[in-house]
Amino acid sequence: MKTIDLTKIKSPADIRNMNIEELTELSAELRATLLKKLSAHGGHIGPNLGMVEAVVAMHYVFNTPEDKIVFDVSHQTYPHKMITGRMQAFTDPAHYDDVTGYTNPDESEYDLYSLGHTSSAVALAAGLATARDLKGDKENVIAVIGDGSLSGGIAFEGFDYGATLNSNFIVVVNDNQMSIAENHGGIYDNLKLLRETNGTAETNLFRAMGFDYRYVAYGNDLHSLIEAFKDVKDINHPVVVHINTMKGMGLPVAEADKETFHYSGPFDLKTGAPLNEGDPNDAPEDYGDLFAKGMMRRMKENGKVVTITAGTPGVLGFDKARRLEAGKQFIDAAIAEQSAVDIASGLAKGGIRPVVGFVSSFLQRAYDQFSQDIALNKQAATFVVFYGSMFGMNDETHLGFFDIALLSNIPGLLYLAPTCKEEFEAMMDWSVKQDKLPVVVRTPGSTAVSNPEIEILDDYSTPKYDVVRKGSEVALIGAGLMFGFMQQAADMLAKEGVNVTLINPRNLSTLDTEALDSLKDYKTVITAEDGTIDGGFGQKVASYLGTAPVKVINLGLPKEFLNHYNYAELQKRCGLTPEQIAQTAIESLK
Repeated sequence: MKTIDLTKIKSPADIRNMNIEELTELSAELRATLLKKLSAHGGHIGPNLGMVEAVVAMHYVFNTPEDKIVFDVSHQTYPHKMITGRMQAFTDPAHYDDVTGYTNPDESEYDLYSLGHTSSAVALAAGLATARDLKGDKENVIAVIGDGSLSGGIAFEGFDYGATLNSNFIVVVNDNQMSIAENHGGIYDNLKLLRETNGTAETNLFRAMGFDYRYVAYGNDLHSLIEAFKDVKDINHPVVVHINTMKGMGLPVAEADKETFHYSGPFDLKTGAPLNEGDPNDAPEDYGDLFAKGMMRRMKENGKVVTITAGTPGVLGFDKARRLEAGKQFIDAAIAEQSAVDIASGLAKGGIRPVVGFVSSFLQRAYDQFSQDIALNKQAATFVVFYGSMFGMNDETHLGFFDIALLSNIPGLLYLAPTCKEEFEAMMDWSVKQDKLPVVVRTPGSTAVSNPEIEILDDYSTPKYDVVRKGSEVALIGAGLMFGFMQQAADMLAKEGVNVTLINPRNLSTLDTEALDSLKDYKTVITAEDGTIDGGFGQKVASYLGTAPVKVINLGLPKEFLNHYNYAELQKRCGLTPEQIAQTAIESLK
């Protein structure tokens, strides 16, 4: 069989005249090209390798972009991008960074949304189908959602509404028996039953929700997929096409270790070993590992302490071995952040000490539960924020610097920002032992920095700033990760003869008014935080000192959806390097 020249694939129209043998060869070459890029560049490995045939079959059968496909999470859209005019970003190393890891309408008309969070595709597609019907159009509308994403509440809400559409609405459920880690939840027993009965089981979640149903036993077989999609094309009612795929297909190490190869940096294609990481024994300690070690200790000491994740145990440092060791004291609520918060509320109400770890970008999905079911009800749960930083993930769908403004303004919710691992551990120990109020602890970056000289408190419930250095002209207040940069700036200012005060605020939700009152006669107060200025900690300080003669300057991040930004460039743009902070202080004195 002749090979397919991938560089000539400019759109799905270029594959629609191929026969099944050519489509099979195309799929093989797409997978091989993906493996070459992923091993050198990193990215979402397992989801994309497992969906190659399904994506080829969909674009072969459906008349995209007139027919509309919405990919949930869009972890599985690399082959989709390859077919829809972005092949060079996968075949030419010089262009590997030309596209994002997620669907993006700025890149292509074939991408309907910028999506990086789970469970929303069914509802989004249902809205598109409703718009089509109101306009009297006839195109197919397809939502593609993975089994892991089915655990999210918005997925059920989308199915609930979608079932009422008396028109074409197709949901492709990609069932690879995995979320990021293993699946958790009652719905997965029914998916297993459907797989075991070749889709014939009387108990059928999707039929119960009001959908017609088709099952594809081997979801990596092009012929079966094409026949299934042809069968539902132009259908006049809601239908689910349930495809049983292999996550990581074509890469043996990814097939064997699906959790590790959900996402990975560059790796050796033969062994799967990470590239360019050096000796793991020399790697700096990260807050995920520090958190997991601390929680394992706390859970062993107290059987009423539990750790909760919403589908991202690896972020919390809980690998499979630790999860097994923790047993019932480790709860994976699946990709359901709202549920995770409410489970924590219920546990706290029942006398248990819950600690929930969240990726900053994902916790915003549970704002109402933080506000109502935790803060309003005064439930003493602890929440730990990971990747809440300008130095974390930099995709526009995964930004981690909105959490300070989001959570620190909820009444009754204590938001703590440690500056180092010693302070992090102290805040964690106190928050788990106390039973009076809900607490959020924001990890200061990813690498665990040590500062044995930091002042540790016995009680963090009331605001008490740590005045590390006392001056009289300029005060630098650095929250969390920013404290280290402020400390460097303070050293520079001291060399210039500036009488500088350096403060670690610790608490970002409640002001230490006594400490701030002592700054009213200063010439300048500068705040810095690793979050947006709008609605952030600095604006609270500026508001309180607004009637005083002191000049207040807030440094932080812009209220923007930044995408694939350069970390160093963003830091400079925001004036957050130590040199810039010091210069800002000097200029203010003039």
